[in-house]
Amino acid sequence: MTACSRFFRATRLGAPLAMLALAATLSGCGEKENPLTGESSVAKLWQAGLDEMKDENYGTAAKIFDAVEQQHPYSVWATRAQLMSAYADYQGLRYDDAIDALTRFIELHPGNPHVDYAYYMRAICYYEQIADIRRDQRASQQAYEGFNEVIRRFPETAYARDASFKLDLTRDHLAAKEMDVGRYYEREGNYIAAVNRFKTVVDRFQTTSHVPEALERLVECYLELGLKSEAQKSAAVLGFNYPNSDYYKQAYGLMTPGAEITHPEDKGVITRVWDSLFY
Repeated sequence: MTACSRFFRATRLGAPLAMLALAATLSGCGEKENPLTGESSVAKLWQAGLDEMKDENYGTAAKIFDAVEQQHPYSVWATRAQLMSAYADYQGLRYDDAIDALTRFIELHPGNPHVDYAYYMRAICYYEQIADIRRDQRASQQAYEGFNEVIRRFPETAYARDASFKLDLTRDHLAAKEMDVGRYYEREGNYIAAVNRFKTVVDRFQTTSHVPEALERLVECYLELGLKSEAQKSAAVLGFNYPNSDYYKQAYGLMTPGAEITHPEDKGVITRVWDSLFY
């Protein structure tokens, strides 16, 4: 398999770009020239951009694809070059540049057949910037919003299916951040602030793995605040939904000896139990 062929068999994310690239590929991968000196034909620029992508020179590739748009603004390849430039920036981990390029593409070409890919790739650029939960989670929130937009706008596409999967991971990351901040407030004795964080996990991220701990920590905080009734209700929700959880055992043990924890009737959903107790 040639080096050019390997490029076109790249990641699933790059599949639409590979199709665009294939449509303008010349008959081989010849010796590279510098296409950025002077005016060059679309074919020459495009081939040079693909060669740089193949060699993983993503910064140079992005500049070459930008040159396609600059030198041939009215050609059909100018629009396609915008996506290729954004993809090169993404591959080179220049996420901010890729996001800017993708946003520009979306604004200029809302009806383009590849606009779904642009929305998806923009969300991916945010997603891949999600780092340690102890850091600012702006990227997580933007990825969360971006994936939701892909699902809403293009529900029948493969992008929506993949966005749905990544949305779950993003939601879990956001919940983890809320838990981390809540634990900090609890350690500092700021129990009201901690309660707000743990309730956010239960209210907004109830499909994540962090809910049992959030409920147990609500029991702890409410007891520290002297709100025994609220602590008992949180323990009841925890026991109803996670009766075999170690967090429930821990919460039960925190309650005053002899206190009765009444389990709500079978509702089937955390939200219904939670709402019936607090709203």
